[in-house]
Amino acid sequence: MADLAVYCDSLTVQLDTGISIVDITDNLSYLVNKSGITHGSIQACMVGSTGSITTIEYEQGVIQDLIKTINDIASPDAYYAHEEAWHDGNGHSHVQAALLGPSICIAVRDKKLALGTWQQVVAINHDNRHRTRTIEVTIIGEK
Repeated sequence: MADLAVYCDSLTVQLDTGISIVDITDNLSYLVNKSGITHGSIQACMVGSTGSITTIEYEQGVIQDLIKTINDIASPDAYYAHEEAWHDGNGHSHVQAALLGPSICIAVRDKKLALGTWQQVVAINHDNRHRTRTIEVTIIGEK
């Protein structure tokens, strides 16, 4: 029977003014290798209420489509009650991030992320200013 292990780490991602999308697949793969875990799962959670993590085919057309769709669903031009409290112009950022969610869980198989051929993990900044984001990572599984 293999030993069960838990590995915790974090990564930092520089993101431009939102909507900014960065491929973090290689970063997560590096952490899986570093952890020594062969089979299990990786959970990544972005710290902050105006950022999200998801998977997508990291191709320019799909990225443009995702940006357009996110803005169609929670337009930066719409009214947000958040502005009454803070007047910081980022009410849409909070709503967009909440709809996509701050975290993701991916299976690890044979020391690799179990992703499809055209599937990458992306970090997204929805905020109306540049952000340096921390992503907390926990990998659990067999060593």
